[in-house]
Amino acid sequence: MADGVDIARDGEVAIVTLRREAKLNALTPAMLDGLEAAARELEAAADVRIVVLTGGGEKAFCVGADINEWAALEPLDMWRRWVRRGHQVFDQWARLRQPVIVAINGHAFGGGLELAITGDIRIAAEAARFALPEASIGTCPGWSGSQRLVRLIGASRAKYLALSGQRIAAAEALAGSLVHEVVPAARLIERTLELAREMAAKAPVSLQLTKQLVNAAAGEDAAATLEAIAGALAATTEDGAEGIRSFREKRPPRYAGR
Repeated sequence: MADGVDIARDGEVAIVTLRREAKLNALTPAMLDGLEAAARELEAAADVRIVVLTGGGEKAFCVGADINEWAALEPLDMWRRWVRRGHQVFDQWARLRQPVIVAINGHAFGGGLELAITGDIRIAAEAARFALPEASIGTCPGWSGSQRLVRLIGASRAKYLALSGQRIAAAEALAGSLVHEVVPAARLIERTLELAREMAAKAPVSLQLTKQLVNAAAGEDAAATLEAIAGALAATTEDGAEGIRSFREKRPPRYAGR
């Protein structure tokens, strides 16, 4: 659909595309809603093993927030409806249980770069460019460019992007570990789907658990990861089964410590 977020399927791979090509896929509140709805749908889809996220058109993956959408907001609305809302949606994407491969087909600026780094693997077209231009318009990175990006590429490189506003090329992004592969634009989706299909052939639960463990090590939702894994382990024990059985039978449990 126009000016929104599409989901298509390639077997066990879901392909999510930002669809606002005329505005270089600049994000609006409606598109944040679309990204949130897509994340919820994918999280619940048992038959989706890998997710690909990309931008429509040839010029841009996403050039960030649509300035016209947030410039007129009052300070409290800016916090509630824009900065806080964007964090909520981007956190959902960063914590999606399936691995996410981001195919960066063009410019990834500001919030677009921040969206790209919610993914697990990033493949960029040769002509892609990356920047955090917020200081040039009197604001700051608002959707984790000062937080998640630092964990990804380090404080020094993040400062360079945020303080200078410089656009860096795909080759420089590759050298700085911002992206993992750079390919010709004509091969971007082909290569991304090739990798997605290879990953989809692996044990899906192992991939999802591995993603959660690495996320936890990087400070992404560590508490939920530890509790989820501990809870799953407890559920496999004899005591776990006895606890549920005794509750249903309305009697004191007889735990064996195993």
